[in-house]
Amino acid sequence: MWMRAWKKQRIELERELDRQPTRPRPERLSLVSPTQQRVLEYSPTQQTHLRGRFISTAQSANLPEMQLFVNPFRKHDVSDFPGVLVPLRDAHRHRSVVTAGDEKLDGIDGKTSPNGANDEEQPHRNSETYSPYTIEGLRAEIAHEVAASGHDSVYDRKSKLINLAIQDIGMGRYNWQLFALCGFGWFADNLWLQGVALTLPSLSAEFGVDTTNVRYTTLATFLGLCIGASVWGIGSDVVGRRLAFNMTLFIAGVFGLAVGGGPNWIGVCGMFSALGTGVGGNLPVDGALFLEFLPMASSGLLTLLSVWWPVGQMIASFFAWAFIPNYSCASDLKSCNLTPPGQPCCGKDNNMGWRYLTFTLGAITFAMFLCRFFLFHLFESPKFLLARGRQSEAVAVVHGLAYKNRTTTWLTEEILDEVGGLSEVKTNTKLSFFQVVERQLTKFSLERIKPLFHTKRLAITTILVWFCWATIGMGYPLFNAFLPQYLANAGSSSGPTPTSVVYRDYVITSVVGVPGSIIGHYTVNIKYVGRKGTMAISTAISGIFLFLFTCSTNSKYQVAFSSLEAFFQNIMYGVLKLTISFTNSTPEVFPAPNRGTGTGIASFLNRVAGFCAPIVAINAGQVNPKAPVYASGGLFLAAFVAMCLLPIETMGKQSL
Repeated sequence: MWMRAWKKQRIELERELDRQPTRPRPERLSLVSPTQQRVLEYSPTQQTHLRGRFISTAQSANLPEMQLFVNPFRKHDVSDFPGVLVPLRDAHRHRSVVTAGDEKLDGIDGKTSPNGANDEEQPHRNSETYSPYTIEGLRAEIAHEVAASGHDSVYDRKSKLINLAIQDIGMGRYNWQLFALCGFGWFADNLWLQGVALTLPSLSAEFGVDTTNVRYTTLATFLGLCIGASVWGIGSDVVGRRLAFNMTLFIAGVFGLAVGGGPNWIGVCGMFSALGTGVGGNLPVDGALFLEFLPMASSGLLTLLSVWWPVGQMIASFFAWAFIPNYSCASDLKSCNLTPPGQPCCGKDNNMGWRYLTFTLGAITFAMFLCRFFLFHLFESPKFLLARGRQSEAVAVVHGLAYKNRTTTWLTEEILDEVGGLSEVKTNTKLSFFQVVERQLTKFSLERIKPLFHTKRLAITTILVWFCWATIGMGYPLFNAFLPQYLANAGSSSGPTPTSVVYRDYVITSVVGVPGSIIGHYTVNIKYVGRKGTMAISTAISGIFLFLFTCSTNSKYQVAFSSLEAFFQNIMYGVLKLTISFTNSTPEVFPAPNRGTGTGIASFLNRVAGFCAPIVAINAGQVNPKAPVYASGGLFLAAFVAMCLLPIETMGKQSL
């Protein structure tokens, strides 16, 4: 009881200080201990730390958590999160001041501001007058950031100020929860990519489609993936990240459950395509959302998101091993579509394994949606709110982030207006639907592409990076999207490989591949290896193992090389995959003003090449069953050569 009264006294004193920002903080803050009957004194520094410790008490008293649970899409106000605001002068800054040497790396001479003003007019980041705890210091820091990015507008200045506020809040409970929930997107992406691959032999047997043409199922899925990536990527800038974040898994879960009831092959392809429109939006939406709430000092966590990718494959393979061998028709039975009535055949009644698999994967996906929607309250992206003219809500979201992380923030609307500007916000910040689309399309305009070829060195780098993304985009699905078929059709000297052995081998391959992403997270920072070395070495080894895979039809031989290939392939893909979220090698090689254009085109080429992979597999497979694997290995080796020719290594260097 006395502890509750003591905490209440502490909170009331802190609120009194917040209501009087011009009043200097007392040299000593005194609290009376009810049990020991003595005065406890705290210095100003101790007061700031104690404020964060007592925020949890204020949270319990106001109980906004229940309101957030009842209405996941509610709009927020700063009053929803009491006790988190501190005066700017008392804020705890996590961000370090950039030195003059760092500014040279950024390509800024440190003498002029973006508007041409000299140091006499505006304090600089490395000058003696610069202080990160003042409006002038924030203004100088933001001027440096916008100069490095090449875009200077009210929106750009305010969005970078929000970045600083999030950096000062630091990594906390909300960010870790968001890490897990965004990982669901990576998990679902590969869960269904492998889920489709695992159903192909059963679809061929039940619907009477030959083993080559059944690969059009994968083509239909990639069509949905391309549509989903495009629609949700732009749509999240129109309807908001929060709706897109939840709807992508909802669509994937609903159609994942529906696939299991497909009456014929065309219907199954159509539902897989619809499923792809949801799954395809996971990577661009989830990656962007996680990045917008991630403190700069913790940006390495984006690489760890790639760990969820092979886990999705592993889970799909385990369930396939459990269902398909035990609930599939005999391999010598023909499809009921090709068999006269009354004769034994392969149909729905005796081939439920692949349906059980899709029901299970759909249920897992829908359960992930329920976790996102009901067990976690997602704040809308402050960048989206700022772009839509909802500045007060953007500030409230930052307050909510601090509240969830049980810390404090200094951000207010007044500081945003004073540092970022006011006039343009009132008249030109709220973007219409067409303005948002136009803003996205301008990334691919000729004016934005030309700077990527400004110098010979940059032009070579741009071409090689795009080439790597395209070759890997096609090479990866050429082998992995049809691996169960390769394992099933190869057979051995004693006959075809049993179904149980095929799916057991696929499980082994999936499990061995999981550590690859984790190892890749660390090898990119090893001296003399770096990002380029990690990608090049793992890509070359993957290509070699693909060729070795075709040298024998023995199942033990094939599972050994497919497992090793999966391990090194996940190292390579772990470095490449998250460049969609602007963190790893691809964004680092492009100058900041054109980074979005360069990475966007690379991602587009990756998806288009992946869409073409089933077409290549179908036509090449008719000539030689091993031809798609040869093509995949050749593409990986071509990507290896291109990686070796890259003229830069970005490890330990500041972005251009």
